[in-house]
This record gives sequence, C-alpha cells and structure tokens, in this order.
Amino acid sequence: MFELAPVSLWLEDYTELKALFDGWRRAGIADLRAYLGEDFDRVRLCASKLKVVKVNAKTLALYEVANLDELVANLGRIFRDDMLLTHLEELVQLWDGKTLFASDTVNYTMSGRRLDIQLKGSILPGHEESWSRVLVAIDDVTDRETARRKLSVSEDYAHGLLQHSPVSLWVEDFSRVKQLIDEVRERGIIDFRVFTDVHPEFVQRCMSEIRVIDVNRRTLELFGAPSKQVLLQRLGDIFRDGMAQPFREQLIDLWDGKLFQQREVVNYALDGTELYFLMQFSVLPGREHNWSLVQVALTDITARKKAEAYLEFLGKHDVLTKLYNRSFYVDEINRLERKGPWPVTIIIADLNGLKSSNDHHGHGVGDELLRRAGEVLAQVVEKSGCAARIGGDEFAIIMPGADEHAGEAMMNDVHRLAELNNQFHGATPLSFSMGAATSRRGERLDAVARRADAEMYDAKRRYYEERYRG
Repeated sequence: MFELAPVSLWLEDYTELKALFDGWRRAGIADLRAYLGEDFDRVRLCASKLKVVKVNAKTLALYEVANLDELVANLGRIFRDDMLLTHLEELVQLWDGKTLFASDTVNYTMSGRRLDIQLKGSILPGHEESWSRVLVAIDDVTDRETARRKLSVSEDYAHGLLQHSPVSLWVEDFSRVKQLIDEVRERGIIDFRVFTDVHPEFVQRCMSEIRVIDVNRRTLELFGAPSKQVLLQRLGDIFRDGMAQPFREQLIDLWDGKLFQQREVVNYALDGTELYFLMQFSVLPGREHNWSLVQVALTDITARKKAEAYLEFLGKHDVLTKLYNRSFYVDEINRLERKGPWPVTIIIADLNGLKSSNDHHGHGVGDELLRRAGEVLAQVVEKSGCAARIGGDEFAIIMPGADEHAGEAMMNDVHRLAELNNQFHGATPLSFSMGAATSRRGERLDAVARRADAEMYDAKRRYYEERYRG
C-alpha cells in the first residue's frame, strides 16, 4: 500500500529533532516561533536533523530522481527558498505537542521545476515518545495553485483596469430591473413606450432597484466624493432632475433587446455642479439572461457641451451687448411669419449719441454705452419677446401677440429704465429714439419693421431738433 499509494509518501525519523527540542527546553526556550524567527539558521539546523528512511515510487517520479540515495543527496535542492517559513510552522506544531502537522509549501524537482504541495505529517502510533517514525504525505497541487495564481493575476489586472480607467466606470446589478420588465411583459403589455407614458412611476421604481456594486477612482474624482461609501449614500443628489427621461429611453432599449447602448446624459456632482456625460451601457457577456452584471462608462463631455453652448450662443447673440444678433432676429421674424401668434408688434430703437461718444471719448466709452443699452433692453423685454442688436447702434424688440398699447408701454418702460441706468452712470447719458408698429391683417412682418423704422427716424429727428434748440 505504501509503495503503490497515488501520493508521495515519506517515512522519516525525527529522533534527532526531538533530542534537539529537549535540549532547547532544558535551556529555557519557551517560545519556539520567536526563537527560530531570530535566526533562520536554526530552522536549517532542525531540517538537517530529519532522516529519510523510505519513500515510495510516486515520490521518486514526482521529484525526478532514480532512487532514495539520489533523493537524500539532493534534499538541499528540493527543500529551499520559501519552504523555510512553512517548515518553521511545522516545527512549532510539533513543539506544541501535536502528533499531526500540516502546511502548504513549495518544493522543487531535480530539474528545478516548482512544486506547490500540501504536506501532512503524522507521528505513527507507538512512536510518540521517540518520534522515530513519522509518515509524511505530499500532495502535488501545482496545477490548482497555478490556476489560482493566474486567476489572481487576472483579477488584479481587471481591478487595475477598473480603478485606473480615465473614464468613470460603474459596475451595477440590473437583475431586479429585468424582473420588473419581465413581469410587465407577462401581463401582456406590447407597447412599452405607451406603458411608461401611462405609468411614469414604473420608471422611478426601476431606478430605485439598481444596485451599484463598484465604482472606480475617476468616478469619485468627477463627482467630488471623498469615498465610495459617501457616493453611494448620496446617489439621489447625482441622479436627479432630467435623469428620468434618458433612463426611460434606456429601459425602452432594454425592452427591445438592446444590451449595449450609448447616449448623452446629465448628472450632478455632490456640490451641485452640472456634469454632461456620454454614457455607454453594456450588459456583460454571460449575464444576458439576468442582467446581474452591467458596466456603465461615463465619459466627461462637460467641456465640450459648454463649448457647443458657447458657440450656439455666439451664433445667436451679440457678444458685446449679450442681446440676440441680426441673424436670430431674421430667423425669428420668419418663424413668426409662419406660426404667429398675432398681432406682432416690432419696436426699432436707435441708441442716441453713440457716434459722438466714439469720436470724443473713444470706442471704449462707446462700447460701454452699448453694454448699458443691452442691460436695459434685456431687463425690460419679457420672455415671450426678444431684443436684438441688428446694427451698430440699432436695436429691435419683437413682441409676439402684442398690440399697439403693449408697444407704447414697452417704449415707456425702456425710457424709464434708461433714466434709472443714468443715475448710476452719469458721465455719458443713455437714451433711445424708438418707433413701433403693429402688424395689420395680411401684412408681412418685414413691412411692419419698415414702418417701425420710419417711426424711429421721426423720433430721432425730433430728438436732435430739441437738442439743438436747447
């Protein structure tokens, strides 16, 4: 049975080791682990006291030796390096009076191949006093440990990719969301979009059932969270306001079987900062049946969105006054021409004294006068209307759904706010010459604008006549 055993068996004699231990006890050594840890040559001394009596065929094959003599002659090549640490633990077990000892350790074959082994030893019955016969069984677990190490390396690699990714990564569990969607499908619902229109609370419930498993460092940086725990506690501050609608679209895609999606979304940092992301959502391979593992990648596009918004602003606004520009004015006239509401009142306003300010005080003073004009007009115009700079010193106010009386009231408000503005800027007075016209049935709006422009020129003439008379 010893010879044919499928594991490596060693019959050894530990008599000299026991004698060494007895001597150390008499010398007052109490803590063997500390004593051996002070000097590993003492561990090597213990190992040298072990005598190999017999090994089986499996042992010879495992260590690549021809016979017992060759094995014994090369024990130093077999038992080396990191084995001393585990051997120390075996010695401590024997020191503590245990007749059974075990360890997981490393040996080496004659060719230098590493062996991961599980070692189990037992002082045989009848030899407890002398330790003259000890049976050691060695099980080769190299394949298992190699696979474990590879798995560990793979896990470390995957964790490193997650943590050091330059984009925000979220690992989430959508299994409960899938269950809810499946339940809806089982109820015979066919049009999921209509269902979510009628039952918006279903979208909110699905959002509440998402379980966040992990996030990476970039996520904490982007959202201003000191730790993952804080982030998870404040998810309600991150996913709010306009998040429900894109999430609804995400659910509709999942209903249609789209397990990889991408769309632009808005989230919020913990300090309230609005963040724009390109979201890429993917159910990971092997989890398609239950959506229990989902990866969400958020690429920060906030800077790009701000640049786009600024370019859009520049396309529609005058940079100096912050009012709409002539291009927007023309588009708005065309839009109102098609859709109304009617009547439409247009006010054309000309800034008085701009050329004189530029000539006598420089363009810096003239620009400041234009900025003040923009402030006044932006404040007085309601949201339903708009104010635009359509020329150097010429402005237009468009008032949809407003009659002549509303136009007169608007011009009075502009004069009143201009006077109020002058109280804070006494050096160069701000004033407008204005004319208003209201659309007639069947009249095109460009004709209305021309009538308002003519009224403005009449007001301009009266302004300078009164000024020169004065």
